[in-house]
Amino acid sequence: MTGILSRRTGVAAVALLAASLLAGCSSDGKGAPAWTVEPSTASPGASSATAAPSATASGGPSASPGATASAGATASAWKVFTDPAKKVSFELPQDWIAQSVEPAKGTLPGAVKVEVKDAEGTYLATLQTGLPEATPATCAPAAKKSYVVVSSVPVELPHSGGEGTISPHVVFRVIQGYRFFGSYGITNMVGGADSKACQLQNVVRGLEGKGNYSFSDVGSLKSFAPDEKVAPAKVFDTLDQAADYVNEGSEFANVQRMLMSLEIKN
Repeated sequence: MTGILSRRTGVAAVALLAASLLAGCSSDGKGAPAWTVEPSTASPGASSATAAPSATASGGPSASPGATASAGATASAWKVFTDPAKKVSFELPQDWIAQSVEPAKGTLPGAVKVEVKDAEGTYLATLQTGLPEATPATCAPAAKKSYVVVSSVPVELPHSGGEGTISPHVVFRVIQGYRFFGSYGITNMVGGADSKACQLQNVVRGLEGKGNYSFSDVGSLKSFAPDEKVAPAKVFDTLDQAADYVNEGSEFANVQRMLMSLEIKN
């Protein structure tokens, strides 16, 4: 998911990183965003910038103990999508569209692929199961880019452990380039050491024989070149804008609740 620092230096290193990145950001009177540390290295009592929405009468997921609800308002009416084979299910706003499409080549037999769009047909996320083993992205140390975890909320989903993994989390992460690029998804893959990475993978290592799976806007987030297409990843001029998208916007609040509601049948 994100880079693992030593327990003795993790919080201080991320704090210094956040401070250096925030130096060029506008505060617009709201103060600096509260960046999170790695879920596996946070000190007791550390909080995330946002959390899962609280449970509602329509069956929304509950926030983790001690967490505060996301500031963005969620849709008032929700529905449940289940694929024809009843292998996956998740909630989404009533006017959003979930459509099963042909799984990508190279996926395992019985793999599921579902695209989610909003009421206007704008793409939001893709759920894919039966994915092949994810290969960690590699690059020269000088090519690695600084990244920050804006939001990280644990979610209970089937997964495999092992080196380079943590428990699954719904995350929103930002990586630095000529601008700040952001992406949301579910992952249990470590990003990179010292809060720097080539790419940040929105992938969960699945149970043995089941393949990996992904529920995200993009499968992996990187620092884009000026001549590259960024969408559907997000792009921001400042870290404050990224924090506002997470903490104040309804789109992320709805997406976060949708991702948190995912159920995968073993």
